[in-house]
Formats: sequence, C-alpha cells, structure tokens
Amino acid sequence: MATLTLGAADLVRRRGLRQMRSVALALLVLAAVIYVATLHRAGGWAYLNAAAEAAMVGALADWFAVTALFRRPLGLPIPHTAIVPTRKDSLAESLEQFVTENFLSEEVVAEKMRTAQVSRRAGEWLADGNHAERIVAEGARTVGAALPKLGDDDVSAFVRGSLLPRFVKEPLSPIAGHFVQSVVEDGAHHALLDLLMVEAYDWLANNRELLADVIGPRAPRWSPQWVDRIVVDRIHREALAWLADVRDNQAHPARRAVDRLLAQLADDLQHDPDTMERFEAWKARMLTHPDMGNSLTAVWDAMRTALIGAIEDPNSALRLRAIKTLQDLGHRLQNDETMRTKVDDRAAEAVGYVVRTYGTEIVSVISDTIERWDGREAAARIELHVGRDLQFIRINGTVVGALVGLTIHTLSQLV
Repeated sequence: MATLTLGAADLVRRRGLRQMRSVALALLVLAAVIYVATLHRAGGWAYLNAAAEAAMVGALADWFAVTALFRRPLGLPIPHTAIVPTRKDSLAESLEQFVTENFLSEEVVAEKMRTAQVSRRAGEWLADGNHAERIVAEGARTVGAALPKLGDDDVSAFVRGSLLPRFVKEPLSPIAGHFVQSVVEDGAHHALLDLLMVEAYDWLANNRELLADVIGPRAPRWSPQWVDRIVVDRIHREALAWLADVRDNQAHPARRAVDRLLAQLADDLQHDPDTMERFEAWKARMLTHPDMGNSLTAVWDAMRTALIGAIEDPNSALRLRAIKTLQDLGHRLQNDETMRTKVDDRAAEAVGYVVRTYGTEIVSVISDTIERWDGREAAARIELHVGRDLQFIRINGTVVGALVGLTIHTLSQLV
C-alpha cells in the first residue's frame, strides 16, 4: 500500500479493512485444512471434501478479482490487473461524467432545493434572537473592519474620477421625472407637506415680532403705530389660519395645486425637451462645481464616522433594528407560505444557474484531483473506502463455492 497521510477516519477504515481481510483469509485457511483432512476419505467425508475444495476455488478466484482492482496479484504482470492504478485517469473521467449526469444536473439540483424547504429552515433559524444577533454581530465586525480602510483620498478619487463624470454624461432627467411621478402617484409627498405645514405654523406662531419687523417699515409714514399693529395682528392671524387650514385639510386647494405642480413637473422632465434641457444644464453646473467633490467626500466621511459608531455599539438603534428586521423576516418565512415558495423558487433558479454555468468546472475537481494522485496512492485511498465491503465478496465466494461444490458432488453421486 502506498504511503498515505491518514486521518482518524482513515485509521478506522484501515482497521476495518484488515479485520475483514483476516476473516476472509481465515475462511480460506479453514477450507484448506478441511480439504487436506478429508482427502481420500470415503462416505460422508467425501461430501465435505468436495465442499472444501470448491470453497478454496471460490475463495481464491474472488481474492484474485478483488486484489486485481488495486494491485497485481502476487506481483505477477497478469493482463487487466491493477486496474485502479493503471486506469485511474479514465476511471476519474467516467466518475465525473456519472456525477454530472445523475447528481449535478440542473433539474436534479433545483428539485432538491425546492424539496429541502430551505426557506422554512432559514426562517426557523433567523427567528431565534440569538442567531439574528450573531449575524448582525458578524456583519458589524466585517463592515467595521472594512470601512476604516476606505481612505478619504480613495473616496475622493472615485467621486471625482468616476462617479461625478458618469452622472454628468448620463441623462438623468427621465429618471428624475419617473421618480417624481412615482412620488405623486403614491402620495409620498403628502407626509413631507404635512411636516412643512406643521413647522411653518409653529415658526410663525412663535415669531410674530419678525413679521412685524418685515411689515412695519413698509407701512405708510402717515399711518399711526396702533393701526400698524392692528394690520400686523390681522395678517398674522390670517396667515396662521391659512397654514392651519392647509395643515388639517387634506383636500385643501393649495395641496391640490402642489399635486398638479409636481405631476406637471414629472411629465415635463420626461417629455418636454425644454424642461429636460434646463434640468440637464442645471445638473451639469451643479456636478461640475469645484466644491461638489469636496462636499460629497465630507458627507461620506461624516456618514462613515456615524456608521462606525453605530456598528461598534451593541445597543445602537441600527444594530437593534437590524436584529429586529432579521427576526421579522424569520417569522414571515415561517408563516407566509407564498413568500416561502418564492424564496425556494428563487434559490432553485440561482442554484440551477450555477450548475448550468459552472457545473462542468465544479465537477472537474474529481478528475483533476485524481489525476494528480500517484497510481498506487489512488488505489490505496479508494481501497480504504471500499476495500472492507469488497472483502465480503471473498467471504461470499468461499461460502457459495462450498455450497456449489457440495451440490455438484451430491448430484454426481445420485447420477
């Protein structure tokens, strides 16, 4: 046997192989002893002698067959022996083809992914808070280690050399128009308008004097101050009333006017050449401004600092929210059959694509690995895995040979 580096499992296999070899050899020796002991004896001993003789023939024949797979029996250069060492490359190619056709086909792998219920198992795993926290912790550790390595110079070079020039060249007007259209159709701008009205009302309610400072100098010189105060108070009350009405009335004409304005803007950004040209010109001026690169780099630096701080804090809102999101996803995967079906289908499609595109490269590891092995090493490795079971062929050959020999001798006596 070739010299191998054996692991614990290989040592167990080698012990099992040696034990079964000993059993098979013991049966052969037993048959030989019985044969010699009953030779030239008449009566019932002749039957036993015939059985022992046939048992030896069967044992030796099967020993030859099993041994010939891995080495030359007795070292003799008999044709078609030592099959594994001499034909390992062709055997590896056949094994590779067998695995490809029967195990690594797109249909087989995709169906296995669907029946494995990966989404349900993933949901059960994610629903456990400890598992979700572990994922977030590992992700935070990875991101936390990567972010500091992104230097300001690298980010600035990317922004100035790639990002901004790309945005300048790409026509963004249709994209902006489609975005505004989606906002209007979904009513997403209503929340922003609500916030603006609330803030405007609160600011005006608390800053009457600023309003008076604006209106006072514009009053006629002949107007008494008490009249000016009455006018300011009236304007202040009417402005507050109007803001409150816009704030509280979702059907207010001002709100409808904003909706129409945004809808028209969205349409113009997508279809009106003049509006599109002005937007692209404004975009180019803004993106090519000398301070734009510095501003984006400063924004990135601030975001990175804040993100690192949130990532490193186990109790930060970001990490707690991430854990909660993963747990919610786990619960949905457990309870939402439609979602599970979609996830399993997508996983099956993804695995099918990998098998279809890279299956040949994946399974080629079989032939590539075996081709690198020495012939005797390959035979030794394979024998460690299947040799123990092959010894049962020798044992069965001994037993079957004895039964056949006994049967033939019995029939010959009857005839």
